[in-house]
Amino acid sequence: MPDHSSSPSVAAAPAAVSSTPTAPTAPTAPSTSAAFPAAAAFADAVSFPTVVRPRGALPAGAAAWNAQRPSSMPHQRYLPIHERVELPAVDPSSRIWPTRRVDTAPLWVSVDLRDGNQALREPMDTPRKRMMFDLLVAMGFKEIEVGYPSASQTDFDFVRHLVEDDAVPPDVTTVVFTPARRDLIERTFEAIAGMPAAGGMPRVVVHLYVATAPVWRQVVLGHDRADLLALARDAAEHMARLAESPRSPDVRFQFSPEVFNATEPDFALEICNSLSELWDACPQRPVIHNLPATVEISTPNVYADQIEYMDRHLARRESVILSVHPHNDRGTGVACAELALLAGAQRVEGCLFGNGERTGNVDLVTLALNLYSQGVNPMIDFSDIDVVRETVEHCNRVPVHPRHPYGGELAYTAFSGTHQDAISKGLAHHAALAAAQSVPEGRAPWAVPYLPIDPADVGRSYEALIRVNSQSGKGGIAHLLNLHYGLELPRGLRADFSRVAQEAADRDGRELVAKELWEMFQARYLAPVHRGPILLSSWRTAEAAPGEHEFVAELATSGGEVRTPRRGIGNGPLAALTALLAGIGVEAEIVAFSEHAMDRGGTSLATAYIEIGLNGTERWGVGQDTSALTASVNAVIAAVNGRLAG
Repeated sequence: MPDHSSSPSVAAAPAAVSSTPTAPTAPTAPSTSAAFPAAAAFADAVSFPTVVRPRGALPAGAAAWNAQRPSSMPHQRYLPIHERVELPAVDPSSRIWPTRRVDTAPLWVSVDLRDGNQALREPMDTPRKRMMFDLLVAMGFKEIEVGYPSASQTDFDFVRHLVEDDAVPPDVTTVVFTPARRDLIERTFEAIAGMPAAGGMPRVVVHLYVATAPVWRQVVLGHDRADLLALARDAAEHMARLAESPRSPDVRFQFSPEVFNATEPDFALEICNSLSELWDACPQRPVIHNLPATVEISTPNVYADQIEYMDRHLARRESVILSVHPHNDRGTGVACAELALLAGAQRVEGCLFGNGERTGNVDLVTLALNLYSQGVNPMIDFSDIDVVRETVEHCNRVPVHPRHPYGGELAYTAFSGTHQDAISKGLAHHAALAAAQSVPEGRAPWAVPYLPIDPADVGRSYEALIRVNSQSGKGGIAHLLNLHYGLELPRGLRADFSRVAQEAADRDGRELVAKELWEMFQARYLAPVHRGPILLSSWRTAEAAPGEHEFVAELATSGGEVRTPRRGIGNGPLAALTALLAGIGVEAEIVAFSEHAMDRGGTSLATAYIEIGLNGTERWGVGQDTSALTASVNAVIAAVNGRLAG
């Protein structure tokens, strides 16, 4: 995806609102209480008096392994969907949507500036709206709902700002929203007056809505079906007349039967077909029929059936753009939109990161990148997801959840040890595969455990993938030390250091960053060469005869001040060193050894890892020096001192 992060309108986005609040957590041990006094206070103050343990009789026929009992919550108050609204009569064998797959992106329509803005505690002012609009344009949105001009002066003024500043690119269509009232429709047309056309194509869609569901008709509007159809037709006729005015830009029309998913299918079809005819829908000037799941009340498959029914029965189908607008009251907004696309929808309205009233509109970031993860071009640019997120957070003044799919701060981060190990191995395998195919890693087929897409594709580095806390394992800890400090820990050392790191994480109850891990690693494995019972003042080694090495050193022990020259003989320098140590009563045996250069080149720092056995216990030491031999000697002494110091 091309990178638009250098666009002035995007690059100017202020820093993100903090998106990592920490909820109070009850302590599990006195040490945790001390570390988290707020959590301890919460635990002391709360006894859950309002939470009632379910005590109803086990349901008839309940499986022996299922001990769940009915709660006292009044679930009988809520009717299932098939008792609340007539559903399309669909023969299961004739359904088309279950056998389809989505292989092209729909027309994405951002409603952040209208529907999303309505949901904000502090609605956007014109500068914030303009920043959001510019972001959407930079990302590649070609249809943007820019406001509800009759709802507030702020919305009206912003639409006028776009017109007067000539801010709308020639290939972008703006959408304005209006209820079915003549005075409000007129106010809407006033807002868009003067919007230029591009190449003779309309650049404005006027979006008419009216609630059609029985509860809304009866309780809110006081209309029967005939009255509501007449109301909608009157509003649509008034729109058509205003569109013929010399002051009106060239417009297309959109209609939303609000709460479509709770409306009788035949009535939704009747009112949509009536307006298609009234507006004379044709392929050159198609009408948009937008079918909102305004309040989610069913599983996504029911919504799919409703969309497929409309897809099959809409009149002038080739002249209708079938659009959907799912909300997320049941947490299934994304699933509803995906199934709706399978059922025939061509256009999706939603918000970046799912902003919207109650639990939000459908999330366009998740929808689009879900398609991307299936090898489908999303037709929108997310190559700098952090700039997108930070801009949205600034404009909405609402943080994006850290675990939000694809865009959250922690979306690709693993704390679990098994996940970290799999990711680390997967990244190494990916790099090897790319090298074998002679292609850049960013172009090689992606198949890394736990990561549905390559974080680099959305502008993330790999540094944040693996982070360490008490849940982490040796693979993640080793990965961070390798990534930041170039260490290639042997398997045994990984296990040894992970125990140390996890003890610290458990004790402190928090994440350990790479710098802290390095400092702990230095203190345990590197520093003992300069701090312990045995210190080498100076040393030399030579090959006295073929296969026989001599190691001579001046050393001091913890028991005396005198530096005593010592000598050891062995089949190699390190064997000679251990012989020297044996001569002073330290019977150390080298159990494991490995080394590597930190960088390529003759002057690179070398790192040596040595495990010794001493007094029935193993201990690791690490040495670093530009000389590989010196690094190895330091590693032996560090391991011995670490063991003798306990």
